Amino acid sequence: MCRQFPSFTQPRPPDVYWLPQIESDIPAGSTWLSAGEIERLDSIRFPKRRADWRLGRWTSKCAVAAYLHDSYDLSHLSNIEVRAGVSGAPEIFQNNRRSALNISLSHRDGFSICALAPVNMLLGCDVETIEPRSEAFVSDYFADEERELLARIPQNERPEIVAALWSAKESALKAMQIGLRADTRFVVVHDLDLDGNRDSAKSVWRPMQVSWQGQTHFYGWWRIAGKFVLTVVGYPWPSRPVELTAPRKPVQPIDFKDQGNQGQCGGNR
Repeated sequence: MCRQFPSFTQPRPPDVYWLPQIESDIPAGSTWLSAGEIERLDSIRFPKRRADWRLGRWTSKCAVAAYLHDSYDLSHLSNIEVRAGVSGAPEIFQNNRRSALNISLSHRDGFSICALAPVNMLLGCDVETIEPRSEAFVSDYFADEERELLARIPQNERPEIVAALWSAKESALKAMQIGLRADTRFVVVHDLDLDGNRDSAKSVWRPMQVSWQGQTHFYGWWRIAGKFVLTVVGYPWPSRPVELTAPRKPVQPIDFKDQGNQGQCGGNR
């Protein structure tokens, strides 16, 4: 069952924040993880899954600390815990108490983003690599409207738009907390802003909409960051995502005998 759509009376769009991180931002060791997270990490067998899991947790903790203007001390970050809710969606706990912050996270090829909202809203984010996709992929997973859009796109721009459409679908499914169990042909991306699809505007968040089973519920934003496409969707319509700044500074005193244990949250990219 997908997440229910709550009622809202906000006079303005809810603020949404985001933070990117890469694998090299993660400090050595596990002192920034809670005891429960260390136990979960130890249960993950495959190295790539372990690396992705660590990156997602690190990005989420840095995003929460940045939003709260909180300490980046590694032991303090261990008190910010990311747990899987009943649906599998991430939930934030601080000192074992459920936080009111709403987050979504995604990672791909050593790059991760976390979207964060301080209000109770439906929120999802996703990152996808820009790469060629087969016609069979488009035929199997995209709606007629989306395939018609792709037919009008110049061939050299097609990988970017395919990645944007697919990423937006994943973001919407995360917001509904049902994931890829749903038929993605009924998650339709439309009103994708293509006017700024030029080099000077590709790094700017541009609007889009996503409908589910014929009803428009989600609104969001998409942008290009290097070889990746990023999307953030929400209900109600979120404001243009604001990048959080995690200061580049040591998060624990430097021990010159063991400098490998120092860490820092990466800054803007």
